[in-house]
Amino acid sequence: MRPVPGPGGRRGVGPVPGRGGRRGVGPVLRWGLGGVLLGVPAVIALAGPLLVGEPSPRGVSFSQGPFLGTDFVGRDVGEQVLLGGRTVVTVALTATALAYLVGTPLGVLAAMTRRRWLDELLMRPLDLLLAIPSLLLLILLAATVPPGPLTLIAIVAVISAPEVARISRAAALEIAARPAMEAMRLQGETWWRRAIGYVGRSMLRTLLADLGVRVVGALYLVATAGFLGVGVPPDASDWAVMVDRNRTGMFLQPWAVVVPALLVVMLAVGLNLLFDGAQRRRGEAR
Repeated sequence: MRPVPGPGGRRGVGPVPGRGGRRGVGPVLRWGLGGVLLGVPAVIALAGPLLVGEPSPRGVSFSQGPFLGTDFVGRDVGEQVLLGGRTVVTVALTATALAYLVGTPLGVLAAMTRRRWLDELLMRPLDLLLAIPSLLLLILLAATVPPGPLTLIAIVAVISAPEVARISRAAALEIAARPAMEAMRLQGETWWRRAIGYVGRSMLRTLLADLGVRVVGALYLVATAGFLGVGVPPDASDWAVMVDRNRTGMFLQPWAVVVPALLVVMLAVGLNLLFDGAQRRRGEAR
């Protein structure tokens, strides 16, 4: 290292040029890799149906036909991959957003209320839902309501909302007990300003950390519903349905299983990398 003048004219040791740049390698790699892993399946899911014109005629099941071959009923696997992602992505994202819209206000209200009975009234029914395994609850709800994308969104949101509410309540309880909250109350700040302006903003880092896991959990539930044939037709153009229906011909035409399964995995890993990077960046900014 080259000596450089320090405070008071003393000579000290300065930083080596270029060494500080190594700190940025991790975030750049995380954001870049996460963006690629998320971007590929997201683009295929959203733009894929626009690229498919007239569906190709059905051929022989599990053949080595055009590009990726054919599936269990003779359809072009490439076309099914382009058509099968929109339901998985839109249902998972919409259900997650709905779960936060319902669960976060309930958690904040339960944490900030001074009435114990209201806290119990809000949280105990959610605890009953949490006690039921998510897969069992998915099957029970899907068996009692008509199938369809909107139904699947509502089911996934109902399963996810209790967990969001519990996490929001736990985060808001610690924030509501801070001296700053008491000071705001004594200054005459409204309940809405304290709940949204202070508690809500202070919870963002916790909610952001949970959001990545929650979206992946929603993807898991949507994929599981498709895999089990719950809420979707057995021959639907859906990545999860493709994995389930084509696994019998795995050794005859592996692409019909490998490609949709790989896209779901890329989507989940990419989301987690991006949310992890956003959380680290927010923590460094503070």
